[in-house]
Amino acid sequence: MTDVKGTEKVTDMYAQLRANVGMMGQILGDTMKEHMGEAFLDKVEQIRLLAKGSRCGDDEARAKMLALLGQLPDEELVPFAKAFNQFLNLANIAEQFHTISRNCDELVCVPDPVEQLLGRMLGSQVDKKEMLATLKALDIDLVLTAHPTEISRRTLIQKYSAIVDCLQDLENQQLTEREHKSQTLRLRQLIAQIWHTNEIRRERPTPVDEARWGLSTIETSLWHAVPDFLRQLNDQVEEATGTQIPTDMAPVRFSSWMGGDRDGNPFVTAKVTAEVLDRNRHTAARLYLKDVVELVGELSMEEANAELMAYSNNSCEPYRDVLRSLRSKLRNTIDFLNARLEGHNPEVARDEIIWEQQDLEKPLKLLYQSLCDSGMRLIANGRLLDMLRRLACFGIHMLRLDIRQDAGRHEAAIAELTRYLGLGDYSHWSEAEKQAFLLKELSGRRPLIPGNWKPSDEVAEVLATCRLVGTQPQQALGSYVISMASLPSDVLAVLLLLKESGCNYPIRVVPLFETLDDLNNAADCITALLDIDWYRGYTKGMQEVMIGYSDSAKDAGVMAAAWAQYRAQEQLVKVCNKAGVKLTLFHGRGGTIGRGGGPAHKAILSQPPGSVDGRIRVTEQGEMIRFKFGLPKLAVQSLALYTSAVLEATLLPPPEPRQEWRNAMQRIADESVEAYRGIVRQEPDFVPYFRAATPEVELGKLPLGSRPAKRRVDGGIESLRAIPWIFAWSQNRLMLPAWLGAGEALKAAADRGELGLLREMERDWPFFNTRISMLEMVYSKAEPNLARYYEQCLVPEQLHHLGVTLRERLALGVDAVLALTGEDSLMAHTPWNRESVRLRNPYIDPLNFLQAELLGRTRREETPSESVQLALMLTIAGVAAGMRNTG
Repeated sequence: MTDVKGTEKVTDMYAQLRANVGMMGQILGDTMKEHMGEAFLDKVEQIRLLAKGSRCGDDEARAKMLALLGQLPDEELVPFAKAFNQFLNLANIAEQFHTISRNCDELVCVPDPVEQLLGRMLGSQVDKKEMLATLKALDIDLVLTAHPTEISRRTLIQKYSAIVDCLQDLENQQLTEREHKSQTLRLRQLIAQIWHTNEIRRERPTPVDEARWGLSTIETSLWHAVPDFLRQLNDQVEEATGTQIPTDMAPVRFSSWMGGDRDGNPFVTAKVTAEVLDRNRHTAARLYLKDVVELVGELSMEEANAELMAYSNNSCEPYRDVLRSLRSKLRNTIDFLNARLEGHNPEVARDEIIWEQQDLEKPLKLLYQSLCDSGMRLIANGRLLDMLRRLACFGIHMLRLDIRQDAGRHEAAIAELTRYLGLGDYSHWSEAEKQAFLLKELSGRRPLIPGNWKPSDEVAEVLATCRLVGTQPQQALGSYVISMASLPSDVLAVLLLLKESGCNYPIRVVPLFETLDDLNNAADCITALLDIDWYRGYTKGMQEVMIGYSDSAKDAGVMAAAWAQYRAQEQLVKVCNKAGVKLTLFHGRGGTIGRGGGPAHKAILSQPPGSVDGRIRVTEQGEMIRFKFGLPKLAVQSLALYTSAVLEATLLPPPEPRQEWRNAMQRIADESVEAYRGIVRQEPDFVPYFRAATPEVELGKLPLGSRPAKRRVDGGIESLRAIPWIFAWSQNRLMLPAWLGAGEALKAAADRGELGLLREMERDWPFFNTRISMLEMVYSKAEPNLARYYEQCLVPEQLHHLGVTLRERLALGVDAVLALTGEDSLMAHTPWNRESVRLRNPYIDPLNFLQAELLGRTRREETPSESVQLALMLTIAGVAAGMRNTG
């Protein structure tokens, strides 16, 4: 298909999408007119049209738009920011819906991922039995993490979901005129409710609030999507192989960091984690109770196999009797957990509640088998099978909670203990001395921690967390992740603290390698660990390692970080293969490109060969949880994409990169990190420019996530968390962390005469192809003219030279990528993505111009008005909504 035809196809493809966007925009306009008056609506429309003209290069339109924005009275600031913010949210909803719409176009919607899941496997040389065995053994763990950039309130997110339901109903050609009118009225009501609802939280969410948000995503979407996905997958497997998938098969499971991630977050305490664990279990019990109540109504049959008749004491309604018993136990479980959440410590007999997964699974499987044995397989494969599959995926704890803590906190705890015991200062010992001490205590039987010791508050909190871990069922927890791990003692220290706190089961203790140096030394650390006999015995042949994307990119730039991540994975695979240990790689990706984000399917297939091997853990973070899993149909697609990617990466791994490619990539990495650090670390004006040209300072004051923006209050850029670092640069549209250093290195390679080699790498090496695709997307969303406007409004003149340099680097990078791809424009091969960016720009631009104006006001005034501060927050929310996976 030629570019011209492709463009025409995109225009046609957008007809239905534009119709939905236009319809909702019209409703939003009517709502604004009713509330604010016609003159306000006219002003909004005038600014929107001027923004379009400005983007097309009309300087007069730009000047008029800036004049109108500058003249907005205080009482119109919030409604104006809200107008453009909500239009972008509605456009996002329309686009999200379009991908699951009946009218979805082939250029937008890939073929049904469930239908296509097995296609590539069966069309290759993969044996059906091998494929089926691999599919059954898949272990994909998606780890939901908090929403530090999700500004939208939960109540609004629920209304956005209701809008999708309306769009879906309105798409039905069989609606009567009355039904169509009713759905349109509902849509108008929802948009009016959104307009009249305060969009921004007034207070920062607590860790418990964040955990409840994660549970709401499970309840409203994934609870329905998981059995739907597995039913569709079963149909495909049965058609392809003549075999059904097992009832307890769960290729994708879910974990969470919400309420367990205490790295740099003083608000996540052992008490908070205990509450979150109870809330997770409470939600599961409540949802299973609804399933059981429905089954009591459905399974009225009398015929049963001998095993069920014996289990139910020869009841005349054996299925209902078993279900009624489960119903009673689930109600008791909910009462028990309610009491705990209210601060009580109730006593209860374990056989009266659902205490272990088997308490629910065993009777349900008994019912299922009896129905099948009695010639009622059709009934068995209805809601009962759905419940069994939910149980296999979510367990009775809903989400397995990870614990994360910084390595320094564990070292400080042990050092305080050794000083108290008169053994010296652990923190000053060599690595060999630390390991010798830790292994001696791990192998010994006597208690190390005296009962009368009163540790400092920080150490007491570390120990309280370890004691909490020891009191939990193993199935309630995922991994214990150690941030900033770099040495074997970092892992052994956690194991000793857990042992001394009464943890008697082998929880996975996972080092997180997240700086460039740590990634480069990861294989040496794991080699040293696996060389320790005691540790090898503890692992029972399984080793999990977490790869950090956010901090490594902030440390070295995206190109050098990506190559370090790739090489670390290769080396870890070799180390674990040599030791005879199965490796699970845990990818700490973010939603944004600068934090390792991007299309999950492509990312998985670009990993080093052998690094997936049927097992993978991946963080799903930020607003991407809502975009991927917020609607049941979208969630089914996402589950299928993850499953197909891991299956393909396992059975049809990419080829080993040629040595020539590796050498070229190493040169690119070395040159890119030098260019990146030359600006971020060595340019003396960089920090003042960054803080002036972006809303970094203001972001730290917003009620976004529960975690502080910095690891240390008194720290500089190095202590700034990767999320606000990326978020700040996306707001002024320069997108700097996602590209700085990459373009310079690519140009240097081309100047050396390696352009042909780079094109070969881009064509034949999935890793390199993915990096270039991500760069294209980021470059296409960067707006140097807007970044220049922020500079003019906010940055002292003596720092402007750095802005000139950065925009020159951006232009250099765009040219380098276009020279590599041979295209005339960015994203020429992905017209849907390109058009999606273009659709939003005229609506984001006015928010950017207004944000720059408001930032200037807040910085000039000692006490900015409440309307100015709220309008500023709304512009930040709107720009983030418009930028999607780069914001």
